[in-house]
Amino acid sequence: MQAWGQRVEDLKRDRRFKYVSIYKNYGPLAGQEGSHAHSQITATTFMPRRVLYELRAAREWFKEKERCVFCDIVKQEERQAKRIVDTQGEYVAMCPFASRVPYEIWILNRRHNYMFEQPRPGTNRKHLAALLRRILRRIRLIAPAYHLVVHTSPNTIHPKGEISLQYWKTIADDYHWHIEILPIVETRSKSYSIKEVYYNAILPEEAAERLRRLDPIP
Repeated sequence: MQAWGQRVEDLKRDRRFKYVSIYKNYGPLAGQEGSHAHSQITATTFMPRRVLYELRAAREWFKEKERCVFCDIVKQEERQAKRIVDTQGEYVAMCPFASRVPYEIWILNRRHNYMFEQPRPGTNRKHLAALLRRILRRIRLIAPAYHLVVHTSPNTIHPKGEISLQYWKTIADDYHWHIEILPIVETRSKSYSIKEVYYNAILPEEAAERLRRLDPIP
């Protein structure tokens, strides 16, 4: 994770890049390249569509509520205590309410921070590492493959030095970095003609309950 953060910071110094993606594909069904353990980082001159959706939705929530939507999600999930899988320190792992695939998990920081690559003072990344390790072990007990993606803030600085887009001016308050993990438990899935519409036959509450029962210690 230290290497992830250092690489993101370095790539963001090149103002041509608008976004830096950190991801890990595990297993043949996820398109893993090579048998050795690894993750990947790519920098693009455009914003990935799903991240752009997130940015816009977070901005709209902040305009209406004057709060970060991700902070609200963490507070609600901890209050309801139905979809939380595991916690450590200031980090929470949960099955999101509108899970796209069975056993989808998000890992978020209880403390607001919009940049993964710049931890807040006092942050203990060892807690995040330990939690992520337990979560991935749980997932590997129920799925042969998964996609892991770190969602962090885009590179907001324009080549001339100013903030590049108007709606990114509140990003430090409205966005919240997080990790999304999508297990692959089925080789076939129902198809839809409408993009971004998903079919998931397992309720997130049921998924969280099963994941909690799994022993992450080998």
